[in-house]
Amino acid sequence: MNRTRMRWHWASAGLLLLLLVPARTTAQEPAVATSAPTSLREQLTVQNIYGSRYFFGESFSATWRDGGRHWVSIDSNGEGQNEMWEVSAASGRRNKLVGADELIPAGSEEPIGIDGFSFSQDGKKLLIFTNATRVWRARTKGEYYVFDLEARTLTPVSTQPGWQLFAKFSPSGRYVAYVRDHNIYLTDLESGEEQPLTRDGTENIINGTTDWVYEEELGIRDAFRWSPDGRRIAFLRFDQTDVRRFYMVDESELYPEMTAIPYPKSGEVNSTIRVGSLDLLNRETTWFDIGEEPDIYIARLEWADSPTELVMQRLNRHQNRLDLLMGDAETGDTRVILTETDPAWVDVNNDIRWLGDGRQFIWSSERDGHKHLYLYDRNGSLVRQLTAGEWNVSSVQGIDGRRGRVYFTAAWESPMTRALLSAKLDGSEPEVIRGGNGGWHSIRMSPSTEFFIDRFSTVTTPTTTTLFKSNGDEVRVLADNAELKSKVAALALPEPEFISVQAADGTALNGYLIKPTDFDPSRQYALLLYVYGGPGSQTVVDRWGGTRFLWHQMLAEDGILVASVDNRGTGARGREFEKVTYMYLGKHETADQLAAARQLGDLPFVDANRLGIWGWSYGGYMTLMATVKGEGLIRAGVAVAPVAAWELYDTIYTERFMRTPQENAEGYEQAAPVNHAEQLDERTALLIVHGTGDDNVHPQNTMRMVQALEEANKQFDLRLYPNKTHSIAGGTTRLNLFTLITDFLKAELAPLPQLGAE
Repeated sequence: MNRTRMRWHWASAGLLLLLLVPARTTAQEPAVATSAPTSLREQLTVQNIYGSRYFFGESFSATWRDGGRHWVSIDSNGEGQNEMWEVSAASGRRNKLVGADELIPAGSEEPIGIDGFSFSQDGKKLLIFTNATRVWRARTKGEYYVFDLEARTLTPVSTQPGWQLFAKFSPSGRYVAYVRDHNIYLTDLESGEEQPLTRDGTENIINGTTDWVYEEELGIRDAFRWSPDGRRIAFLRFDQTDVRRFYMVDESELYPEMTAIPYPKSGEVNSTIRVGSLDLLNRETTWFDIGEEPDIYIARLEWADSPTELVMQRLNRHQNRLDLLMGDAETGDTRVILTETDPAWVDVNNDIRWLGDGRQFIWSSERDGHKHLYLYDRNGSLVRQLTAGEWNVSSVQGIDGRRGRVYFTAAWESPMTRALLSAKLDGSEPEVIRGGNGGWHSIRMSPSTEFFIDRFSTVTTPTTTTLFKSNGDEVRVLADNAELKSKVAALALPEPEFISVQAADGTALNGYLIKPTDFDPSRQYALLLYVYGGPGSQTVVDRWGGTRFLWHQMLAEDGILVASVDNRGTGARGREFEKVTYMYLGKHETADQLAAARQLGDLPFVDANRLGIWGWSYGGYMTLMATVKGEGLIRAGVAVAPVAAWELYDTIYTERFMRTPQENAEGYEQAAPVNHAEQLDERTALLIVHGTGDDNVHPQNTMRMVQALEEANKQFDLRLYPNKTHSIAGGTTRLNLFTLITDFLKAELAPLPQLGAE
């Protein structure tokens, strides 16, 4: 939307950058035919970036088999149908595992699609997921088929109506368990008999999967596990009867339709939770003792390398205490074997790995100020700390019990990079396997740790996917992205400059600055800050940024420099740096972004009267905070899907950092842009964008902000995308959105007319 009125900016304008969060869906934009562009400006357009596949890269996806001796990938045949191929890791030799003609169900003429698959433990059967449909944020419901690799038969897991979720083979491969209609079901593959294992599932009672807030904020949706001997199934049971409903409105029909979503907002009632163990021999359920306190979270559950013991991670509601519980599946008794506490919050642990036949396990903790790895005995006694230093472990990738070695990724070289390292279990100095020269290594290690797949990129170089041996020796390149790399190289874009600026308290902050190919240091440019800024996040990384990076480069070519700064509260720099924001979200982050904007505005080639900021989700929130708190420093802000008041957001995320509104009224008041709308300076142009189908950051946030701005008689622009979710994607939506933002920024950050000019 082009604005017709001119805004005058006499004060220095500051720029805040907002981070674009990962999209909620994977909807692809349309492939639009375009003639082959030649010049840089013909190639670097919103149309090419967001309206076509011109800058789409090559991807690689595979599932390990036989402990990592092979992997299986999905390829299309000449008719565009899915086929499964097995590839030898050592030699690269390919063998067709399942042809498209073998994937035709009885009574059909077309093969099924493959949205996911897994092998039985003996490797003789395949469980194939098809017709995947979105449940909240993920495509988790659909239909499952079993393909017998010896008999070459395709059989549906269920012939009953209804979608299936999270189907899994039993360890023996005879049974498949899955969730349907909030109950856990079991199919006997030998007899074909299908029966429910739980019967109380309703819209309020959920067995074997999770409620909305667990999926969104704890990353757990699949909530049942087979025991190693196949006798039991451990599962979570939610009762969301008392959780208040949030109504999403679809106004595309003659009479709008409303969908009720159980959504616990900060300070409101959560689901109650139980943990059960179903004994398949007697069909009885044993309920675990998870403590007297009802208002807790069970953030993780796994069998503790044992057929009768379950390990659970229990968080109190404040999330500043995490207990590792060991539960007896026969009696339901539990004991605490390890406790992590923090004055602020404790993150859920995704790094627990069992070794030595279950006698010991790996654990990660921030207790020494940085996230590091520790070795524990099964009873919870600390054996030793395995890693230490002024750097953070990112995640455990694998355990080689035979050689006594753990493999992990870490911000070893700097917070802006990731490397693969290994450490001996005796606590000796880690060894760098991949990393040390910049860039970002994303690792997927084989179960045996003999091989790993490395997806490597830099800020200017698209991803190369390569197979390595665990010692770092290269085996072969799997996907080199040659076509995309050639297109990017042909643009001859200057490398973004990694810079350092000072936070409001003087702390050094990491940043980057993007300049155009014809940069002229004697000229003064507009500057746009891109920010996310939320707890544990990062925007300033040496990693390929895809379409967002190319769009930022396009803006630079059009005369708008782009910068990003990771404020205090962001990740990979240790506990104190990240948790300084506790109880007061937005306070330090906004101060840091405004301080960075002032410093960047003081650069001789930056026009301090033409500073902008944009962001999405938490970045949209930061944009609102920067514009209302900037005192005219920010000339233009674009807030996409922003939070406007934290009491409108969910319990788990918000209370982790803020506690409840009842406990922290001052923090919530200060952190809410709606409470500061009257401070929006008349020199600042503000565009707010939201999807009306956003079940994450509800459009209610934008409506509240609109109301506050109107009551304060402040002018702004608003764009709504009907029924679009948090990702605001699908069809031509992204093309429309980024055309809107581009036009807005060009108009609002244009050079100001000189005094006395006609």
